[in-house]
Amino acid sequence: MNDLLLRALRSEPVERPPIWMFRQAGRYLPEYHEVRSKSDFLGLCRDSDRAAEVTLQPLRRFNFDASIVFNDILVPPAAMGMDLEFVPGKGPVFDAPLRTRADVDALRVPSIEGDMPHVLETIRVLVDQIDVPLFGFAGAPFTMASYMCEGGGSKNFLHVKSMMWNDPEAFAKLMEMNAQTVGAYLQAQAEAGASAVALFDTWAGVLEREDFERWALPYAREALEMVKGVPTVYFCRDSSPFLELLPQTGADAFGLDWRVDLSHAREVLGDAPIMGNLDPVALHGPTDMIRSRVRRIIREAGPRGHIFNLGHGLLPTTPLEGVAAAVDEVKSWRWSEQG
Repeated sequence: MNDLLLRALRSEPVERPPIWMFRQAGRYLPEYHEVRSKSDFLGLCRDSDRAAEVTLQPLRRFNFDASIVFNDILVPPAAMGMDLEFVPGKGPVFDAPLRTRADVDALRVPSIEGDMPHVLETIRVLVDQIDVPLFGFAGAPFTMASYMCEGGGSKNFLHVKSMMWNDPEAFAKLMEMNAQTVGAYLQAQAEAGASAVALFDTWAGVLEREDFERWALPYAREALEMVKGVPTVYFCRDSSPFLELLPQTGADAFGLDWRVDLSHAREVLGDAPIMGNLDPVALHGPTDMIRSRVRRIIREAGPRGHIFNLGHGLLPTTPLEGVAAAVDEVKSWRWSEQG
């Protein structure tokens, strides 16, 4: 197996940083659309053979140093009893979002094998077909709660913050259920064969520091503490105000968005492995610019404990040429050749 990523996660010497990308399997690939045309989105997530095929597609095209199982962070809330639909042009929608204590009380902590077996089977299908580490993943408790309370995406996160502040007991129950569900889910993915797991806290960056410390951080830590035997990565978008708090999650490594200066992150986080952090939109730019920014990021991160990635996910409009340029520049790097 290509173990470059696992060595970087242990901060061992590497000849170059490993590279993979958030959402590397998905809508920017023409071969994805061919598979997707045969099913709705959730149906694709729940079809282990086709989900495995979609997972493999970017490896064939770009030869990344890691893979991530094709799935969605909102599969657990659906298993907890919420009615989830993916609406074209709108994204995920919960028809009956959580607004009251009674709504929270109606949820249940699901059985991972019984209610969410599909991703585990996809991982089992994949482990014999790839020669790079495979990431499992889940949405962090606060990010899941955001979708569950808002009913989908949000601009101001009014409903999740309202429950958080106006009914903290109900919100604490929701966060505890989410943490237990996510922790068990990540551990099940590890046991199914994932080489590492990532916890995505996409929306925790909308919180002010006091609320991040009270509501996002401890429940992320609770979930990650349930994972044994594989490295863990915590990604919080817009994490600049919380950098020094990230180690309190207990994660082994930290994903950073494109607004974080990696030299500063090194000052704050020390030798902790970090992952990131090219602006996803930069892949729409000219090749020379992409390559220049890739080199800058690598230098800022330093020779140990850096996994090259984006600062968030690939966009549906991402040019294949942009991805290819970034991958080629990373793979051309050699620390031994740097002065």
